[in-house]
Amino acid sequence: MLERLDSIEKRYEELNNLMAQPEVAVNFEKLQDLAKERASLEQVVTKYREYKATMKSLEDTQAMLNDSLDQEMAALAKEELESLQKKRERLLQELKIALLPKDPADKKDVIVEIRAGAGGEEAALFAAELFRMYSRYAASKGWKVDILSSNETGIGGFKEIIFEVKGQGVFSRLKYESGVHRVQRVPVTEASGRIHTSTATVAVLPEAEEIEVAIDPNDLKIDTFRSGGAGGQNVNKVASAVRITHIPTGMVVVCQDERSQLQNKIKAMAVLRARLLDQERQRQLQEVTDARRSQVGTGERSEKIRTYNFPQGRVSDHRIGLTIHNLEAVLEGDLDDIIDAVATADQAKRLEAKVG
Repeated sequence: MLERLDSIEKRYEELNNLMAQPEVAVNFEKLQDLAKERASLEQVVTKYREYKATMKSLEDTQAMLNDSLDQEMAALAKEELESLQKKRERLLQELKIALLPKDPADKKDVIVEIRAGAGGEEAALFAAELFRMYSRYAASKGWKVDILSSNETGIGGFKEIIFEVKGQGVFSRLKYESGVHRVQRVPVTEASGRIHTSTATVAVLPEAEEIEVAIDPNDLKIDTFRSGGAGGQNVNKVASAVRITHIPTGMVVVCQDERSQLQNKIKAMAVLRARLLDQERQRQLQEVTDARRSQVGTGERSEKIRTYNFPQGRVSDHRIGLTIHNLEAVLEGDLDDIIDAVATADQAKRLEAKVG
């Protein structure tokens, strides 16, 4: 591992030297590529240098202890030695995690699909709350949210809502949200005050570029129709809604939120590409079943990942046995504590699988 870290540090210095050369400085495209590579190494190099400095301090402190010290100085040196040993172990663990293979999709923007599950109107209302939760979380990160398609119910719920989230490292955070989300509460539609359990499914798909997913136009059946949703006379009178069927897989995507047929088609194609890319990712993951089972965030569509319990004001993530009592804050988009915990558990499992 240390040899690999030495190699990474050497490459980091090479990049610094290359970027300082006059012929590179005037070549914006080349400079941008080098800067991107350097940025990808910077965190590891910084941590490795901190590790090396800690090791040097350990050697110096041990040497002090080997010398003749008075009792007070020896006690201080021993205390410092213990602190440095703990720091060394922490940095080693962090470096191991930093060297784990990166998911190439982590930097991608995402398409999120939320669908009401069991529970009728209450499930649709819960789907709307999940959309609001992710929108608030995105806003706190400076990400942009754009609704691609939605199917609303009469009292403010969603049977289905599909939206795009764009920003820095979106998939690396939201990928852990795929699965079944469950809510336990007294529905607004329930007169007797009984607690009901409803569900909604969340699918987080890394957005696909056209070059990543080749779609033969002959494999597509494209229909246009009049939108049935809100939007004024234009939406109802003009056939602006688009339905795209991918014949080989049977996937169907409908977009009708835009007034322009072209815009709806562009959005529908983006969703289709993301679904096809996700299908291929899932196929590849199935080929490494053992590794997949060792990971926390598998993103199984049928996997119940989280429960939102209103009477007790708690949120429980079933994958890692985490329960926190700040339901209101979570629904306002305060998701970092949960996502960090799941990501850390996932990294630990991956390290365990690698060592094993």
